[in-house]
Amino acid sequence: MNLSKIDRKKFRVRNKLKKVSSKDRFRLSVSRSNKNISAQIIDDVKKTTIASASSNSKEIKLQNKNKKELSELVAQLLVKKAKDLNITKIYFDRGIYKYHGRVKILAEELRKNGMEF
Repeated sequence: MNLSKIDRKKFRVRNKLKKVSSKDRFRLSVSRSNKNISAQIIDDVKKTTIASASSNSKEIKLQNKNKKELSELVAQLLVKKAKDLNITKIYFDRGIYKYHGRVKILAEELRKNGMEF
């Protein structure tokens, strides 16, 4: 079965992360489009989403911000949800996206607010 270029990238990045990371950490998966960005914390053992935040949510969508500021707001919202669940250690799954621009801003804001990865 032939995989598409995007599927190969996702598979390659995710498998490298799973080999290196330990089982006591959750995975933070990032996805973005031209206008929005979203992130979710996933438990790979139970295969469930624990917490998520998106720039499509009502509390963020009402604020008129540019895309970089939306990334910061999504990170702050996700950190707040994760701290309520006592999650501080995660590993960062950037998916098919380069660690650059809005993805990098999201990661740096997460680190600044207390997440470890």
